[in-house]
Amino acid sequence: MNAFMFQTNTACYDPHIGVPQIRTCKSMRELKQVHAFFVKTARTHDTTIATEILRLSATSDFRDIGYALSVFDQMPERNCFAWNTVIRALAETQDRLLDAFFVFCQMVTEATVEPNRFTFPSVLKACAVMARFEEGKQVHGLVLKFGLVNDEFVVTNLLRMYVMCGSMEDAHVLFYRNVEGVDDVRRLVREERRGEFNVVLCNVMVDGYIRVGNLKAARDLFDRMAQRSVVSWNVMISGYAQNGFYREAIEVFRRMRQMGDMSPNRVTLVSVLPAISRLGALELGKWVHLYAEQNKIRIDDVLGSALVDMYAKCGSIEKAILVFEKLPQNNVITWNVVISGLAMHGKANDVFNYLSRMEKCGISPSDVTYIAIFSACSHAGLVDKGRSFFNDMVNRVGLEPKIEHYGCMVDLLGRAGYLEEAEQLILNMPMKPDDVIWKALLGACKMHKNIEIGTRVAEVLMQLAPHDSGAYVALSNMYASSGNWDGVAEVRLMMKDMDIRKDPGCSWIEIDGVTHEFLVEDDSHPRAKDIHSMLKEISNKLSLEGHMPDTTQVLLKMDEKNKEIVLHYHSEKIAVAFGLISTPPKTSLCIVKNLRICEDCHSSMKLIAKMYERKIVIRDRKRFHHFEHGSCSCMDYW
Repeated sequence: MNAFMFQTNTACYDPHIGVPQIRTCKSMRELKQVHAFFVKTARTHDTTIATEILRLSATSDFRDIGYALSVFDQMPERNCFAWNTVIRALAETQDRLLDAFFVFCQMVTEATVEPNRFTFPSVLKACAVMARFEEGKQVHGLVLKFGLVNDEFVVTNLLRMYVMCGSMEDAHVLFYRNVEGVDDVRRLVREERRGEFNVVLCNVMVDGYIRVGNLKAARDLFDRMAQRSVVSWNVMISGYAQNGFYREAIEVFRRMRQMGDMSPNRVTLVSVLPAISRLGALELGKWVHLYAEQNKIRIDDVLGSALVDMYAKCGSIEKAILVFEKLPQNNVITWNVVISGLAMHGKANDVFNYLSRMEKCGISPSDVTYIAIFSACSHAGLVDKGRSFFNDMVNRVGLEPKIEHYGCMVDLLGRAGYLEEAEQLILNMPMKPDDVIWKALLGACKMHKNIEIGTRVAEVLMQLAPHDSGAYVALSNMYASSGNWDGVAEVRLMMKDMDIRKDPGCSWIEIDGVTHEFLVEDDSHPRAKDIHSMLKEISNKLSLEGHMPDTTQVLLKMDEKNKEIVLHYHSEKIAVAFGLISTPPKTSLCIVKNLRICEDCHSSMKLIAKMYERKIVIRDRKRFHHFEHGSCSCMDYW
């Protein structure tokens, strides 16, 4: 106690003298010492002193909610600030959210003070996080009772509660009642007298529409906002990206940059990077990285991991490693991102080296780490290594295998031709297999042309996911590869009757910062004629190199000449042709494809890379292929 000097003469005591000493406390130990002194000198009856001790123990960086509740329980008089402090502290403690509601109920029924505009936001936050809709409605009733229905702070949290509880109808009514009292949304967004409040409410509503999957309503409101904050842009970008609308996410991000009245912040960059990664928009990703550095946005674990992931998924694993090496390496998530990137690029030995480095740093591998390891083993055909790591995960690290781990093992075994073992693994799993794991085995059956197991698996899949095209297409393809055209016709008739449509092949290539999309046999591009001419040139050169089109990849009943034409217009070939006519000689091309690359395109790409002296990188649904000097990084095992 010698660190604190207090006036011990209680006769001349001024209660406000002790407050500065309380506020100098930097830890709970110091606060408890100060509190003990006030207990000893009988000063805790003073509301100012007691409330300040409560505030620090409940809301400071070194808070102790249990101690705060003890202080609160012993207070002879509790003012509104004391009640609000406890409710806020509980609402900010994940496992005490319901307690926040109970303390609020106690305040309303027992206390001599009424809740105020600072009480309701905390209890509404607790209801929102817990998604307790009925309790939230009861709180709304009390908001009306205490005359706070027009308070902006309260209304904002009330709206957020309805949104997070998924009640968009109630949110809609509250929203239009409180934004300037205007019924016509076209007028509402032009009102600027309470512009900031309007923006906050609009942001909450946009987020709410996104939460329930109504992105059209979210975008309509976003576009009609006369004013937007950086939060407005971030909500729209992340909403699109998280729901798989990657091009739209990037379009909103580009629009944000072009308008220039709102600078992207760290959250913006973290939100848009997954969309950039998915579309392989490397140049835009580089811009994001440079922007962060030039604007001194700290590249921490979260943003750094997003950048590593972006570079890896955009084909530049070397740059991904450079970014990783500059990051703090005390977080398993950061290690998982770089290990997953290496696995996707087929660099199995590097995966094992980074795993070893991670463990030497004292970071234990997680279940995500092992998914990446199994993936690397699968791409390299390292069956024994994969089995060994599976045992290591269970017996040494002590992780319980999840269905994703079993799926990776099925993929590993299936690719290597161990179809019976893969099927038995599925049948003996401790959990019920899902459609994803059966699809992994079905893909292996198709690869190895095992119609017996493939038919069995396809039938299971048709029951599990009757409207998913994958099983029907795979079964049809297996029948076609064996010449069973009656079987093909039967499957296609089933698909027609159930209105099931095959996902078309689609490829993307980024040129000068613009992402171009091509479908199979696509002639909609403005430079379609030039692309067609380049495709003919490529075809002629391939013939001169002795390349014979692998028409077995065309699983349609037609003559050989037409099959060659179909192969000629696969989406990745169109993308490569566009890349060749749009970039200087020897420029590397990077293409993203939504499906697995076929064998004919794979063999063609090796020759195209050699003929045009280009490095061609293709990311298909499973992995990366780096084509250079007539060979591929996958060593023809994929």
